[in-house]
Amino acid sequence: MTASVLTSFPVLMRAAFPRFFLVSYNYGSPGETTRFSGFPHSRFSRGWNMMKFCTLASGSSGNSLYLESKYSKILIDAGISFRRISRSLGSMGVAVSDLDAVVLSHEHEDHSRAVGKMSEVPVYVSGETVGFWERKRNGYSNGNGAIEKLREFDSEEPFCINDLTITPFSVAHDAIDPVGFAVTDGRVKIGVVTDIGKSTALVVESLKGCDALVLESNHDREMLFSGPYPPYLQQRISGGHGHLSNDQSASLLGDVLHDRLKYVLLAHLSTKNNTPEKALGCSLGVLRRKGADGRVAVAIAPRNTVGEVITV
Repeated sequence: MTASVLTSFPVLMRAAFPRFFLVSYNYGSPGETTRFSGFPHSRFSRGWNMMKFCTLASGSSGNSLYLESKYSKILIDAGISFRRISRSLGSMGVAVSDLDAVVLSHEHEDHSRAVGKMSEVPVYVSGETVGFWERKRNGYSNGNGAIEKLREFDSEEPFCINDLTITPFSVAHDAIDPVGFAVTDGRVKIGVVTDIGKSTALVVESLKGCDALVLESNHDREMLFSGPYPPYLQQRISGGHGHLSNDQSASLLGDVLHDRLKYVLLAHLSTKNNTPEKALGCSLGVLRRKGADGRVAVAIAPRNTVGEVITV
């Protein structure tokens, strides 16, 4: 996608949705940025009564989300290099050693690449994947390395990290025991679901009541099936254990929409089978039809750079 198209896109979106102020420049390029208007890209610090989060990376090449509350600093997934995580956190005044935990949604490398080098940080994994990580610890497999401080959680069973209560919930994806997360400090709730092949009643119930959502919007079906991917890969992506299309993502957004929802961050966009315009258009269309286009802000998580800091 050309820079000129993306540069004009926010203007077009403002014309179509005047109560939104969306900026989405150069998605996928080294200079990319995606922001909600009015969200300062600020340094994090403890001591305030709010939650903040931002993506460090989002896409098939790597995923990681940083979340901070008054007393906790965590990563949800660590699917980029340790060096990139360290550099990205450092840009916000946070060190890897400051982290209280890394929480993994599943074992795929684009969500877990760096955990083998984070020896001082507890890493929380679903119970069904403990054996996978223990085999790595014992040297029986190659890949992303062993986890030194392994912690276990069970799907649908909340667990606590300092002031955060995290509820993992099962999702449909081609991994051992993939989950999404609902995270709350008792005041606000953030939902995170980035690798999911279809919505389910459990997913909808788990995401109800969120103040902010990080929601997969992976592909446009027409682009996917007319694009360069072979048929088997097209079927994997579009199948019930693959990834959400823009239309599916927008439908899920409509199912969980409520009066408290303020921010939606669309994540895990394909570079070959999607565009920011198409993803945003689907989600904004649902919000407009439901009369919520003036109160819910929507943006795209940048693929290769630190995203905008969102304060809830």
